[in-house]
Amino acid sequence: MSNDVIIVGAGIVGAACARAFALAGFSVLVLERGTTAGGTSSACEGNLLVSDKGPGHELVLAQFASRLWSSTAADLRAELGDTFPSIEFERKGGLVVATTADGAESLLAFAADQRGARVDARVVDAAEMLELEPDLNPAVAAGVFYPDDAQVQPTIATEALMASARRNGARLLENTEVTGGLFDDAGALIGVSTNRGPQRASRVLIAAGPWSGDVARRIGLSLPVRPRRGELLVTSRMRHRIFHKVYDADYVGAVGSDDRALQTSSVVESTAGGTVLIGSSRQQVEFDSSLRVDVLTEVAAKALRLFPFLATAAVMRSYGGFRPFMPDHLPAIGEDPRMPGLWHASGHEGAGIGLSLATAELLRDLFLGRTPEVDPSPYSPARATLAPHLELVA
Repeated sequence: MSNDVIIVGAGIVGAACARAFALAGFSVLVLERGTTAGGTSSACEGNLLVSDKGPGHELVLAQFASRLWSSTAADLRAELGDTFPSIEFERKGGLVVATTADGAESLLAFAADQRGARVDARVVDAAEMLELEPDLNPAVAAGVFYPDDAQVQPTIATEALMASARRNGARLLENTEVTGGLFDDAGALIGVSTNRGPQRASRVLIAAGPWSGDVARRIGLSLPVRPRRGELLVTSRMRHRIFHKVYDADYVGAVGSDDRALQTSSVVESTAGGTVLIGSSRQQVEFDSSLRVDVLTEVAAKALRLFPFLATAAVMRSYGGFRPFMPDHLPAIGEDPRMPGLWHASGHEGAGIGLSLATAELLRDLFLGRTPEVDPSPYSPARATLAPHLELVA
């Protein structure tokens, strides 16, 4: 049996693409080496942010995605019914604060640039910050409020998108690992070989997050996706005392950095279940998932600068995951210029949850031959900034 498209990866990007393609009438097969949402999508915070992105192509994609999430959350709720768990979509808003005078100057300049790109970035004074977050450290130097920042429960959101895709005809094969490519006489990709036999399709889309580079190598190409480790703490349940996503302005610099060494910043928020998520870290350690107490200690210490009351909070658990880092900080979305039939949806770094819906819409329109709402060329795997990394693998 041949399909219109095979998607490799059942994280949130793969699930969003499966749903968009199935709703458009394509026959879709999703291949996942583990289980749905078993990788990065279950090891993150579920951020849907515009606040951490400066003017540029990633912000454009994030603004498009932000418009999609409200309607998609409502559509999923109507389609899947009350018996399916809520994806916990909440446009709670983000409060970004600076804890030093130098940080305040940089934060306010960054927000001014964002407003020029139509981001709703509202400078708030000390009294307004404490009105938004009564338990915030009153010594913070400056703050900017972003009402468009939102949140989902990432594992449930991934499962919901995949459930919708399957209701609309997509097929899912879990515990199925891609081992190579299938090619026609002209060298075009017409499917993949797997541990469960060959699977054929007109298009193959790699959406395997930080493991996308490995999948590409098995097919015969290089893709410059590298894993970037992030660590989080989760407190026990408590009275609701944090009402927005609150983070230190240092987070923006960590997101955009190329440094392989450890970087930490304060990111604090409550969940619907009553716990508090405390992040975040970024470190390139390949796929080493070892517990790093020093990283968690640094993350916790920085969180106390924002919310001193957390000093008495009990930590229930910690977890970490790998984000798909790209050398030019843009995802690869589109057809591979080296191999007809191969497509990519990867390299979203820490923004994959938020950008998943926009990625799916863009690819669906390209498949249909329609002009996407967002110009696809900046994200194309054929863009000049990726050319040095796109060599054939011997």
